[in-house]
Amino acid sequence: MPFPLPSRTPSGPRRRSLLASAAGAALLVGCSSGAGEREEGEGSASGSPSVAERARARAAQESNGLVARYDAVLAGHPALAVRLAPLRAEAVRHVEAFGGVRKAPAAPTPSPTVSPSASGSAPAAVVPAAPVTEKDALSGLAAAERALADRRATQLLDVPGELARLLASVAAAGAAHAYLLTEGAR
Repeated sequence: MPFPLPSRTPSGPRRRSLLASAAGAALLVGCSSGAGEREEGEGSASGSPSVAERARARAAQESNGLVARYDAVLAGHPALAVRLAPLRAEAVRHVEAFGGVRKAPAAPTPSPTVSPSASGSAPAAVVPAAPVTEKDALSGLAAAERALADRRATQLLDVPGELARLLASVAAAGAAHAYLLTEGAR
């Protein structure tokens, strides 16, 4: 009498299902780590600001500096008010989006000197004097918008999700402003 062969099907989970669940778990951990980093990163036990808070404050300060540049150009060239008012208003909204408060317009300084900030990554906000010609004023604003958009595009790689999306959106708006300022000067 022949004996029946034992079943080759193991009683536990199969290798494929184990690999699929391991990959799914890794995916879930990867997706949820951004929220965990934000919650932990909001403030540490030592009371120092998180990377996201510092990036948000820096972005608000840089936007404030850009608004100050618009104010300097508008003070020197009032004829550009109709053209620059919507772009300046957007820059003010960017300050508010980053949680900053718009400072009162400052008087332009005699020279456009810029000193590096304490972190060394971005210049401190210094209000330059408005250029003599309107064309120079517009090209200066376009260059400032372009440089700030490039810095923000680089910074978004180092911050958590929601702030990265905000930086990307504001960087895109800055690039569009630079284009509008450049095209109008031609």
